[in-house]
Amino acid sequence: MSRTAPSSCATLREGIYPPTPPSASERHFLGTDTSGRDVLARLVYGFRTAIAFSLMLLLCNYTIGISIGCAMGYFGGKFDLFFQRLIEVWSNVPFLYVIIIVASIMVPNFYSLVLIMMFFGWMGMTWYMRTAAYKQKSREYVLAARALGASDAYIIFRHILPNTISVIVTFIPFSISGGIVALTSLDYLGFGLPPPTPSWGELLRQGTSRLDALWIASSVVVSMIVLLSMVTFVGEAIREAFDPRRHTVYE
Repeated sequence: MSRTAPSSCATLREGIYPPTPPSASERHFLGTDTSGRDVLARLVYGFRTAIAFSLMLLLCNYTIGISIGCAMGYFGGKFDLFFQRLIEVWSNVPFLYVIIIVASIMVPNFYSLVLIMMFFGWMGMTWYMRTAAYKQKSREYVLAARALGASDAYIIFRHILPNTISVIVTFIPFSISGGIVALTSLDYLGFGLPPPTPSWGELLRQGTSRLDALWIASSVVVSMIVLLSMVTFVGEAIREAFDPRRHTVYE
């Protein structure tokens, strides 16, 4: 008759309390955390939370930033000047203080954190798109389209945006990495997602408070290094695929 792996209750009865080191016999391949939960499972679910948060934040920031930045660069004038002053004022608002105030009033959840970070994250892409649109609107093909009677919306969506796609794709991996690091940092400081939500920042906080259990902090650090490296490499490959200069031959 085969012997089964000891359960958590049996382990506690034997006087072994969490966190426990990695053990293949108990199927905790990366050990357990301070509450006896499997670290590998927490890493997997924490990755899902972090990547979903980062992608949703990326979509919101880029939608707002590209729209406003492209309009600023294309139309210029008072419209451009108004949003320049607005961004200059809004960018001086301390982001961390806002998070602390919100966390003291209410328990932040997934969507409220995305909303708060969206209010401060769209301005970076706005400046880049403003510069790219301002540069593209003086090109010959834009002037020719305008001379043929093309509308502003047609010029923006058919000429300016397709020729600035390489600029947008270049910043995508950095934005994804920034979103993951931001959520991990907020969770580590205690201003992020509430427990028991799986989070890399919460695991990292456990690891720094229990330096005798090195497998907790080291698992999070290695996972973040691997994930951020993969995001950077994949983003670079996508940027090269969308770069028209790599597929243009001059004779």
